[in-house]
Amino acid sequence: MITEIIKDSLRKKLKELGIDALPDQISLERPANRDHGDWSSNIALVTAKSAGRQARSLAEEIVNSLTVSLPDGIVEVTAAGPGFINFRTSAEISYGILLEVLRTESNYGSSEMGLGKRVNVEFVSANPTGPLHAGHARGACYGDAIGNLLEYVGYDVHREFYMNDRGIQMIAFGRSLEARKNNVPLPEDGYGGEYVNAWAEEMPESLSLEEVITWGCEFAKRDQQDTLSQLGIHFDTWFSEKSMIDNGEISDVLEDLIKSGMAYEKDGATWLSSIEFGDDKDRVLIKSDGEYTYLAPDVAYHRNKFERSDWLINVWGADHHGYIARMKAAMQALGYDSDELTVQITQLVKLLRAGEEVKLSKRQGDIIELRSIIEEIGADATRFMYLLQSVDSKQTFDLELAASQAMDNPVYYVQMAYARLCSVERNAMEHGFEFQTLQIDELGLLIHQREMEIIRGLEILPETIELAARELAPHKIVTWVRDFANSVHGFHHDCYVVGDGVSKELTNARLNLVVASRRGLKVGLDLLGVTAPNKM
Repeated sequence: MITEIIKDSLRKKLKELGIDALPDQISLERPANRDHGDWSSNIALVTAKSAGRQARSLAEEIVNSLTVSLPDGIVEVTAAGPGFINFRTSAEISYGILLEVLRTESNYGSSEMGLGKRVNVEFVSANPTGPLHAGHARGACYGDAIGNLLEYVGYDVHREFYMNDRGIQMIAFGRSLEARKNNVPLPEDGYGGEYVNAWAEEMPESLSLEEVITWGCEFAKRDQQDTLSQLGIHFDTWFSEKSMIDNGEISDVLEDLIKSGMAYEKDGATWLSSIEFGDDKDRVLIKSDGEYTYLAPDVAYHRNKFERSDWLINVWGADHHGYIARMKAAMQALGYDSDELTVQITQLVKLLRAGEEVKLSKRQGDIIELRSIIEEIGADATRFMYLLQSVDSKQTFDLELAASQAMDNPVYYVQMAYARLCSVERNAMEHGFEFQTLQIDELGLLIHQREMEIIRGLEILPETIELAARELAPHKIVTWVRDFANSVHGFHHDCYVVGDGVSKELTNARLNLVVASRRGLKVGLDLLGVTAPNKM
């Protein structure tokens, strides 16, 4: 890797100058202005003070030393600004990237970063009291995308859906189904959606309330599974909270906490000693009336997950932010490393239709089902639009834009780039050109600015994937595919692959570029769970 060559050369020159740099101090970044080079290091700025040197002069001294014998693959080293060191790589390095994409095909950018580590990604986890609505989509698309990313860099990923299939909300749901079935008024805390009417019609006659709740839960689960499958989302486990009541798992966890001194009884209730682990107050596990709080089954559930996984990732809604500290405290109380529990909070989504915000309320019945959004704009647009921004930012979901077949629709723009690459490749084949991987010296005809932009885009894909996986940030992949699509459209406009004035040798070189671009773009789209269409 060229980055390792650069780092090793910097480390060697610093040592010659009597400067010891820590391994994490030697880092490389892409210059914002590509005219400055391909890579940049701030090592002179980082080490100058401890070395008793002036950063700019230290950078110049390192550059002068490196210039005497340039590292392999480097054609120019310069000092810039207050002490940056910029490196420009050779064209052969760029062409080597192209060949690497062609060699690895669909695995380009994959790695073993997470090899041997089991990660449990829990997301969506909507109550089984109704269909999934538009507000669930962000967590669904995000959770599945980070699962894709982590799998691509070597993690053993387990996708999990937690079903809160017990408690007062299930009783209210069951009574709502009963009321609709028997044509009587809804209970005061009932669910008033139209779906309740439709589901009640499907329900068998003469069921007890307990049987109604069980039937309704299973019906909701199947409906949610069907909707998620339309987005290409499938879970390894649908975990029942009720199962932990039935098998005594919750009571076992509470007993263990009490025995270890991590929980205590006060005023008839059982409390978790969460203050000891950074929470702002102790939390109730069992209320004075003997009922579990929401925290008690959650603690048991997270222990269950830790017994099966090395790293837990929870994707929660915006209203759960205050719940993080107590859950991490509970895990510490059970003897787990709280750093191995990562909670990602998805911010609220504002859904617009005809310029008006659509309110979502499952109990009042004024909901936009996720299923209807998928039917309206398609699964690809649904996933792509919900992944456009970081989940920690608020989002406005524009249905009209997502449904449009126009270049200002982000997903259409990216998919059109892929389709254009496929079209160019087909056209070359129809003109008698057969794709064959060329050698580096045969790719030397690729010197157009548009061609180099594409190669640079492919070059940064592996580091983008690794960064997106480390930060659990699939929107970084979205940014890459949009930027790369822009390069593809520019190339398509300015660089003919087949035609008058284009030599056979240039056609073959550009055909290599087209095939590599198609494969690289498909990697990005696959990570997002978005299809790569051959035609549009």
